[in-house]
Amino acid sequence: MYDYLIVGSGLYGATFAYMARQKGKSCLVIEKRGNVGGNIYTEEQEGIQVHCYGAHIFHTSNKEVWEFVNKFADFNGFINMPVANYKGEMYNLPFNMNTFNKMWGVVTPQQAKEKIEEQKKESGITEPKNLEEQAIYLIGKDIYEKLVKGYTEKQWGKKCSELPPFIIKRLPVRYTYDNRYFNDVYQGIPVGGYTQIVEKMLEGCDVKLNTDFFEFIKENKGIAKKIVYTGQIDTYFNYCFGELEYRSLRFETEVLDCENYQGNAVINYNEAEIPYTRIIEHKHFEFGTQPKTIVTREYPMKWSQGEEAYYPVNNERNNSLYSRYAEKAKEEENVIFGGRLGQYKYFDMDKTIEDAMKTARAELDK
Repeated sequence: MYDYLIVGSGLYGATFAYMARQKGKSCLVIEKRGNVGGNIYTEEQEGIQVHCYGAHIFHTSNKEVWEFVNKFADFNGFINMPVANYKGEMYNLPFNMNTFNKMWGVVTPQQAKEKIEEQKKESGITEPKNLEEQAIYLIGKDIYEKLVKGYTEKQWGKKCSELPPFIIKRLPVRYTYDNRYFNDVYQGIPVGGYTQIVEKMLEGCDVKLNTDFFEFIKENKGIAKKIVYTGQIDTYFNYCFGELEYRSLRFETEVLDCENYQGNAVINYNEAEIPYTRIIEHKHFEFGTQPKTIVTREYPMKWSQGEEAYYPVNNERNNSLYSRYAEKAKEEENVIFGGRLGQYKYFDMDKTIEDAMKTARAELDK
């Protein structure tokens, strides 16, 4: 018997497992994929660390979390500064003075604010009720139509008028010439990729790959005193209240016989007519000088059972449904539900670690 059966080897499960091992607890980690690391899994190809499940840029203002991840890898000084391509026009993201200057020719923050205020007044929106209205209210009609509408509708598979306004509120709007996507104090990419971090976290644990939890537990019911479950909460309860909604992704990766394909780690494609949302050029995460390059096109997909669930769709209907599952989860005395899928909540990497640390301390210090 183990102290903990940890379902999923992503950042949440790996952080919990590491902290449990530090307290002398025994852990078995099972993973349905053929590798550890969950969505942060990286793999070396052509001397380049490829982010196999989408771009992951580590950023945090939590010093404890930063010092924690630096135990397992050295981080470089990469700063995320994505660019948006709209029909061949290139715009800086997040929305800042460089974006406003390219869009309208304005030079000062006051001029940019006046232009946005003018478009806001023309819209007549005073209390935004959906993402479309919220975007126009925040940054005006021009930027909404070029840089928000097409990208967002591809990403979520819904019209912006059908999406909740809070989604757009996460995007920074700056009246400075600052192209950094994140404001966090600590930022970077682990030299040598993310997989090594999880592998080091899991040292001392038993790990079983290609293992489905539901099949495994049928034959191993008493294998651990407690379960830490990081899969989909609705799947755990056999969809008894109905399916929660997710978005999935498809990745198309290719090796190119050139040194530099697009000149930036991430370029978004914001027009609706292009089916992918962005192209990632992996070598730029580590300032690579390899003779070849590797790019990945990211295609959003409708999720269905059997597909990988990447993003919870946190609208009113799904949040209400999740609250029923969360109540039912409280009845499972020996199961801890954690992570993006276990809590049906979008977490950045640092918040995942922070939450896992908090949960582990509460559990292990009993």
